Amino acid sequence: MLKSEVWRERIFTAALPIRAFVLALIGAVVLLLVAVYGVQHSTYAIYAMGAIVMALVVITRQDEIAVVLIIATHLYVDWYLGYEVIGVLMALGLLLAFFLSRSPQTLRYSWTRPRALWLWALFLVLTIYPAFQGARTLGDALYYYPNIIVGALLFFWLGMVIAQDSVRLHRLFNLFAGLGTLLAIHTLVQATTGITLLGSAHVNSYIIEENGGLMGGTVQRYGSFLMNPDWNGTFFGIALVLPLGLFVVSTSVMAKILYSIEIFLMAAALLATYSIGGWIGAAAGLLVFIFCAGRWRYCIFIGLVVAIVALIMTVSFPSQIQLEMQHAANPVGLSLRNGAWQTAIQVIRAHPLFGIGLGMTTYLLQSEPYRVLAQFVPLAHPHDSYLELGAMAGLPALFVFIANLLFALWQAWRNWLQADTNLRTLIGCGLACAIALTVNSVSINGWTLPPLAAMVWLILGACASPLLIKKRQNSNKLT
Repeated sequence: MLKSEVWRERIFTAALPIRAFVLALIGAVVLLLVAVYGVQHSTYAIYAMGAIVMALVVITRQDEIAVVLIIATHLYVDWYLGYEVIGVLMALGLLLAFFLSRSPQTLRYSWTRPRALWLWALFLVLTIYPAFQGARTLGDALYYYPNIIVGALLFFWLGMVIAQDSVRLHRLFNLFAGLGTLLAIHTLVQATTGITLLGSAHVNSYIIEENGGLMGGTVQRYGSFLMNPDWNGTFFGIALVLPLGLFVVSTSVMAKILYSIEIFLMAAALLATYSIGGWIGAAAGLLVFIFCAGRWRYCIFIGLVVAIVALIMTVSFPSQIQLEMQHAANPVGLSLRNGAWQTAIQVIRAHPLFGIGLGMTTYLLQSEPYRVLAQFVPLAHPHDSYLELGAMAGLPALFVFIANLLFALWQAWRNWLQADTNLRTLIGCGLACAIALTVNSVSINGWTLPPLAAMVWLILGACASPLLIKKRQNSNKLT
């Protein structure tokens, strides 16, 4: 190892207690100053404490916890509370911290970057003009380019750096499964009590008004922190496969019981959303996971687990499942969705190169001349991520986005081919999550919804990381 690398690691390690003490001292001062301003500023104290906790997590190199906290912040603070870009800035800062602490000679601080980075650069460049064109409001300006465009690269890159080996990939999926379980509990509490824990009064009024009930409004759908039940259902359709994969690779009876509980809670929460797209995405993800499980006995075992969970859900929630079927057969919703797609196609035909601008306000106004009769109400997006990108940013940007997605899936698949059985199962989980969102994005704006896209880009980046296979091969050579 080079002397400069040795000294950098020594300095970094020795500085940890000092940095932690200084950071805690600064945090105490910040909280004291916030408290002086009165109770009405207690929210700032919570934010300050969260920032301190996040900094301590990063300093102590709890990398997987750090990225899951970023996704949770992106979901709650950026999406639910409407701050837009806090999670993206945190991801950028963490990626920069990893870059500055990189070391080619040690396993702990390995660094990598996405292959075909020029393809990502092309995506960033092609969407600059549509981003300016569609930025009619500050919300639209912050929503698309920082989150959907730049955020895709940041979170994918962050996932590649995080996945240093199979142990850390397992830990990352465990934490994401835990996050999914918390959101499932939150959704079920919301469904049984009508109370949104840690909720905002303004957002709750939107949820009550916009989340139209079934059966003439007598049955309410629930969106949790994702607000819209279709988005919430998409989340559980993605996350459901993670505890299933962890169940397969686990050798502990207690762990299997825990993962079984997580599977049941997420399935029950998905049922509470009454999201048909969520179930379709979950089914696609499960099929991919069964194929990628690693061994045929795993495939049979997974099929049995899914069948048992389905049987329990059918017996436990017969009325909800009946309502789900009625919702799926609702001709009004299907007609509106079909009309939204036709309108987007008309917009693409009229503006094939650069679209009408990346912005929901812009789309709401500019798509009106192209609205077909089947879309009987104005819409801010076409309820399809691919048509959304094509109509708002143009066909070249859409094709480059699809190329980036396919190349990322191919990299993960190549890692799957070279992995051992347990690692194959974990990578299969990631591939299943990505396919679930890809399928679901035909019926809803999945890949163009910041919290969903960020989580899946990070998971896909972790599964596509060359460090997973490179370090396993290096360890095999040493042994």
